[in-house]
Amino acid sequence: MDFKTSKKLFSEAQKYIPGGVNSPVRAFKSVGGSPLFIERGSGSKFYDADGNEFIDYIGSWGPHLFGHNPEFIKSELLKNIERGTSFGAPTLLEVEMARLITELVPSVEMVRMVNSGTEATMSAIRVARGFTRKEKIIKFEGCYHGHADHFLIKAGSGALTFGMPTSPGITKGNAEDTLVADFNDISSVKKLISANINNIAAIIIEPVAGNMGVLKADIAFVKELREICSNDNIILIFDEVMTGFRVAKGGAQELLGINPDLTTFGKIIGGGLPVGAFGGRKDIMEILAPSGPVYQAGTLSGNPLAMSAGIAALNYIKTNTDIYNLLENKSEYLEQGFKDNLNKLNRKYCLNRVGSMMCMFFTEELVFDYKTAVKSDTSLYAAYFHEMLNRGIYLAPAQFETMFISTAHTDKDLDYTIKMQYESLKAII
Repeated sequence: MDFKTSKKLFSEAQKYIPGGVNSPVRAFKSVGGSPLFIERGSGSKFYDADGNEFIDYIGSWGPHLFGHNPEFIKSELLKNIERGTSFGAPTLLEVEMARLITELVPSVEMVRMVNSGTEATMSAIRVARGFTRKEKIIKFEGCYHGHADHFLIKAGSGALTFGMPTSPGITKGNAEDTLVADFNDISSVKKLISANINNIAAIIIEPVAGNMGVLKADIAFVKELREICSNDNIILIFDEVMTGFRVAKGGAQELLGINPDLTTFGKIIGGGLPVGAFGGRKDIMEILAPSGPVYQAGTLSGNPLAMSAGIAALNYIKTNTDIYNLLENKSEYLEQGFKDNLNKLNRKYCLNRVGSMMCMFFTEELVFDYKTAVKSDTSLYAAYFHEMLNRGIYLAPAQFETMFISTAHTDKDLDYTIKMQYESLKAII
């Protein structure tokens, strides 16, 4: 494939944008080469500036549950853009969105809209600290909760990709207030709590991690987390920015059968537009200003265009009961095809999948936490990525990310992807 125009655009972008991109993982640094500049998307595919067509498996990093530019979301956007793009005042759309989220996710009694996943997780931590009047938080190594200061401590995603356990610019105070436990290891949590008695405000976790590859939290582990938090007045926060409405109608908490105290959302609730939200127990949420003393604000929060797209997405989920069965069938088919390819090639690379999220690790060990994830051969993934790219399959340009399957992926797409995966693997091993 010819990527001449994308290379030219990337060279131009580097003159004005740090690294030439507005989010680090887009830069292809972990896989090599220049990023593609995308012009348009439709259904399961998008097209770059050179006119190349790709079957897309990142879906804007998760929100495109129904593929690119679905008609039912586009029509709502077109209708609402005629009314105005932003008001900085309440709208009915915000109320409809809040009502929908509380209806679909039983643990959420009240919700506040924000503008990104990072803003949602950052605000949830502030609320937890204000509610408990305690300072420290526990996160898990390899889980990524956005780029707020108190999360970039042994973070995953972009930080993991570039081998940075922390980021310059984070103060010692922030680092001291963030304690890092091991994913799926309850003893590591208990040790931190014992060493910081009555000073843990919150435990935040991705119930299905998506930024050190795909890793599902063990049900017994999360049940014990829930019990510990209830007994010790610790706020349990599920970061469902990626998994909310992606892995099930009620998110990962529905799959686990466990209710957190607070949940953060993003991705799908914007229908492809930038948005975030956090919500949970009413007694906790009412501590927020203006009803309580914990301050949080956002001039563009509840933006009418984002709300209209998100409402269209959530209403579609609400009224189409077969969506998750359809996604499961497509995802299982793709997973089995990949497994068959590995068997033919006598390889036992670890393949993790939860619903329509999937990741193949270039290690033959089971991957269940950060330490096992980083055993994956990232140079082999880089070679695999480019082999797939040159065959018209767009995967995440980093090993420690996720494939997202959408309802728009056709049987033809899946069969072609399986065939190209076999050819790509054969070329590099």
